[in-house]
Amino acid sequence: MGALDYLSNFCTVTSIRSKRKPMQTVEIKVKMDCDGCERRVKNAVNKMRGIKSVEVNRKQSRVKVSGYVDPNKVLKRIKSTGKIAEFWPYIPQHLVYYPYAAQVYDKRAPAGYVRNVVQAFPSSSSAVPEERIISMFSDDNVNACSIM
Repeated sequence: MGALDYLSNFCTVTSIRSKRKPMQTVEIKVKMDCDGCERRVKNAVNKMRGIKSVEVNRKQSRVKVSGYVDPNKVLKRIKSTGKIAEFWPYIPQHLVYYPYAAQVYDKRAPAGYVRNVVQAFPSSSSAVPEERIISMFSDDNVNACSIM
């Protein structure tokens, strides 16, 4: 029986289960003007697999999707309707000056996105010293300096 057991290990079929996506709530900002826009976005998202609920709020230009979905695929599906869409409280990381400031970095944010908060952008007062240093030197007369 040892040879049969050995050969049966090669003949058995093991099923590989794919990991199920975790339950998520995705909020997306979508520019919608009329009932037709709202209906088109809602229908596009409802056709996706794994969707549990879709809430569309036209006054806030917001779509809230709950289900076992990938946030980037939901965003791509909404963009396929021809609407301008982006993640609701998040903005692309390359648009932010300080992506790791307090309350900006969020582990729940999709890859490449950070929370849209005021601390992520330099205030007008922080840009002023930089401008003052640049304006101390003259391009016309290199040897002249307003520091002296």
